[in-house]
Amino acid sequence: MDGAGAGAGAEPEQLNKIQRKKKRHQRISFSATLPGDVSGVFAGTICAVKLSNDPFSDVRESILEMIDDAGVRDWNAMEELVYCYIALNSPEVHHIISNAFLSL
Repeated sequence: MDGAGAGAGAEPEQLNKIQRKKKRHQRISFSATLPGDVSGVFAGTICAVKLSNDPFSDVRESILEMIDDAGVRDWNAMEELVYCYIALNSPEVHHIISNAFLSL
């Protein structure tokens, strides 16, 4: 090996494809459809799918928006919100969700 790394000697178009593919793997998507047992202030909530380069900040911002928009003022509503985020997202992002909630 010459140590030049992946993509050495590749055409510019190929390099762009390699770079886009690498960026795609760095993003995490989150969101889906609310579970049927969600009630209270979140029952009519619309969910959005989002690709993120900074999942922690985006999840935290989303949580703060939900708290503000829904008027969350007690632990029961906060618990329901945590449930929604966990139920909507794959286990691979649960630690991000937990950290975002704990940072509030």
